[in-house]
Amino acid sequence: MTDSSDAHLIEHCIRSELVHQGNFLQVRKDTVRLPHGGEATREYVVHPGAVAVIGLLDDGRVLLERQFRYPVGRVMIEFPAGKLDAGEQPLVCAQRELLEETGYSAREWAYAGPLHLAIGYCDEVIHVFFARGLTAGERYLDADEFLDVCSMTPEQLLAGVQSGQVTDAKTLSCCVWLQNVQSGAWSLDWKAL
Repeated sequence: MTDSSDAHLIEHCIRSELVHQGNFLQVRKDTVRLPHGGEATREYVVHPGAVAVIGLLDDGRVLLERQFRYPVGRVMIEFPAGKLDAGEQPLVCAQRELLEETGYSAREWAYAGPLHLAIGYCDEVIHVFFARGLTAGERYLDADEFLDVCSMTPEQLLAGVQSGQVTDAKTLSCCVWLQNVQSGAWSLDWKAL
């Protein structure tokens, strides 16, 4: 969101070039007019958007996944997440991803807010949801999806962040929401579904 007081910071697109069209990502190279009148190029990834789910188990643990992430070459611990399908509403995507990846469904959902993951080179926004009243069921992983479902207490998760075991940016950001919601500093608008 910008307002008129930000005019001295805004860059305006002059030209936009599609560099690469992948299965769901695009890479663009734009020429922009800078606030002082000069020009510069901006290369960035266009992403369809995604969701992340902070699943609260009845015993106080949070629902997590362990998944190999090829670009960083390691197994990562992260909150369940996934990309939006074309035209899909974020809550519907969150419900689908939680069930597909973990086998859990939730009785109540709350929207926490948006998270811009990598603003220097990507337009991706991740919609963060909380889910509680979880019921275990069957997973429906995609044919090319391999992950383990696990859980940790919030204290174990934060210890993993502190030790460098948990480094996924969306999970780190979700830990801020988790801490503030659990401390009572932030409230959520829970909806039964």
